[in-house]
Amino acid sequence: MNTRIRYVSLGLLAVVSLYTGVWAYFSPTGWYANFPGLGLSWLPQLGPYNEHLVKDAGAMFLALACLTVIALRQVRNTRLVQTTGAVWLVFNVLHFSYHVQHLDMYGTRDQVLNVVFLGVLVLLAVVLLVPVPARSERQGDNR
Repeated sequence: MNTRIRYVSLGLLAVVSLYTGVWAYFSPTGWYANFPGLGLSWLPQLGPYNEHLVKDAGAMFLALACLTVIALRQVRNTRLVQTTGAVWLVFNVLHFSYHVQHLDMYGTRDQVLNVVFLGVLVLLAVVLLVPVPARSERQGDNR
């Protein structure tokens, strides 16, 4: 694996966490009613609105964004990138596991989108756990 793949994985995770975190924290009712956006709404089916819980989720996503952006700026730091990947992996595996157990509340399209989107987030985290070979880092062939 090269650092370009790390950039892409970290970049996508940063975008997801910033999108979700800013929206949930600063517009909790809008996020709850309209997440993930694009005319879809996945949260009301999961239970009643709770501003405290939504803002906590937003704050957690913003904290993940902070860590992810720091790792993105130090993409050659294997320990930091792998730590970031491990943190995302714990969250994403638990998040994915919950949602696949509760797919029955969605229609087929939303079931597929949940599994695909959350599965991709798990894979992006796994990618970050793979070390960059020292040879690639020294040669600079990975940008």
